[in-house]
Amino acid sequence: MTTTERVARVVVVTGAGSGLGRAMATGLLDVGHHVVLVGRNTKKLEATAVGHDRAVVCSADVSSADSVHELFAAVSARFGRLDALINNAGTFGPSGTVDEIDPVDWNECVAANLTGVFLCAREAVRIMKAQDPRGGRIINNGSLSAHTPRPASVAYAATKHGVSGLTKSISLDGREFDICCSQIDIGNAATDMTSGVSHSARQADGTTKPEPTFDPRHVADTVVRLVDLPLDVSIPTLTIMANRMPYVGRG
Repeated sequence: MTTTERVARVVVVTGAGSGLGRAMATGLLDVGHHVVLVGRNTKKLEATAVGHDRAVVCSADVSSADSVHELFAAVSARFGRLDALINNAGTFGPSGTVDEIDPVDWNECVAANLTGVFLCAREAVRIMKAQDPRGGRIINNGSLSAHTPRPASVAYAATKHGVSGLTKSISLDGREFDICCSQIDIGNAATDMTSGVSHSARQADGTTKPEPTFDPRHVADTVVRLVDLPLDVSIPTLTIMANRMPYVGRG
């Protein structure tokens, strides 16, 4: 699709202040979409917005129902519609096996990685059902851990498996209203959050070794393509990863 053929859409990106969220947001801005940058750190969001006149900075906590409601009310008031939501905000959460995890840390991980996706999707779907023309696209950032976990990552893996169920349910319930829902599972994109794996990553056999990473711009390019798709096309799941990372037959 060329720039002249592209329709400028209204897109919300959560966790847009750094890492994959920043890469996705700037990729969408670079091709002419209106992008609402969402996160808790306004300064980081403003850094993402630099040089982009179609960027809108909105501070919000995705784990708070009130905060999320206010966010989407503001989006609706400003633009009158919402074309796409990128549910990207999240955390690795606590490291440990199931017997080692503190319930407080567990709940914080669930709130950020799963409840936040639910709350944002809830508000987005309400807008997408009511707007004219109706419909839209929701893209949830899953993980390879939604399929095969790393050692000592029970909280993170459980939340990402939960995202998979949420994605399928949104896709099923939303299709009658021209709402598409996709999950993009990303493995070892080179960001600050994953910087440790390029030096030393724990393997299933108990050893540690460095793992390959890849440029997050390829994730951004993929998201741009998904957002550009017409709503009679759905891509339920998509995996993008460093080719030589241990995933297929992990461990």
